[in-house]
Amino acid sequence: MDKLYSAAKRAMVQSLKVKKGEQLLLVTDRQKMKIAEALAYWANRSGAEVTTYLMTETVRPIAAPTSIFKEMIAAADLTMYMLDARIQEKPFRGFMVANGSKRGRICMMPGITVDMMERLVNIDFTNMDRLTRKVIRALQNCPDVHVTNGLGTDISFSVKGRKWDNDNGDISSKGKQGNLPAGECYTCPVEGSFSGRIIFSLIDDKIGRGEMLFKKGKLVSFKGKGIVEIMKGIGSDPTGRVVGEFGIGTNRGAKICKNMLEAEKAFGTVHFAIGDSYGLGTNKSKFHFDALVDKATLVAGERAIIKNGVFLMK
Repeated sequence: MDKLYSAAKRAMVQSLKVKKGEQLLLVTDRQKMKIAEALAYWANRSGAEVTTYLMTETVRPIAAPTSIFKEMIAAADLTMYMLDARIQEKPFRGFMVANGSKRGRICMMPGITVDMMERLVNIDFTNMDRLTRKVIRALQNCPDVHVTNGLGTDISFSVKGRKWDNDNGDISSKGKQGNLPAGECYTCPVEGSFSGRIIFSLIDDKIGRGEMLFKKGKLVSFKGKGIVEIMKGIGSDPTGRVVGEFGIGTNRGAKICKNMLEAEKAFGTVHFAIGDSYGLGTNKSKFHFDALVDKATLVAGERAIIKNGVFLMK
């Protein structure tokens, strides 16, 4: 068995726990067809019924689902999304996340590559899960979180009363949503407590430093090519200017790269998002854009969790 098929087996058996008789909807483009074939192979071996939805370049970017696609996702026990990440398709991805977990569960893999499958999915998730749980325990209900880095990031906020999600690769039960590759924990800051400056090295698959300034949870100013392009797409929609997520990467194999799916999982990084809070906060939006802060120092109350991008807990 080659590495890709080994990774696909781990995804289907260990992470998604696909069962006999389940309906699997694979949403892919031509670039991901090799991955889709490997996943379909092991889903079929598990007894699932597989439907592959090929998104052709001639209909992209797609902003909204077709009526037939709505019926397909409503009937699926498991939906897997593997399209290349594109800013214009954020509303479609938002629809996928919201609707894929209504009846079943959804695995989001935007921009997944064969290399990422082989390095980051073909793993034992146990140790990663153990560390992620420790990080959550250290931050749970903390009223005073402070993130800085050498580039000028200086942001403070509370996570008191907020639920945390552990993206540990377990996407096996109804209503679950998660990523493969996995490896992060995340919540939404208390919006009114979120003030300060974020200097990021990557935003939604766009390399290049940028800056966002927040006051009481709202984005009040920004600069940098990537964020300027994103804000053009958001336009006057106020829901796209509210903090929606705070996350911490816990996958030891993940690297900082131009693919946010992998970069946000990179060990010792943190990331923030504007837009939808995925039910963890108060903001609902058709937008959700992640911004990566590398070489960060993270302090929860009096306890340092990360210093200059290095975890201080084992």
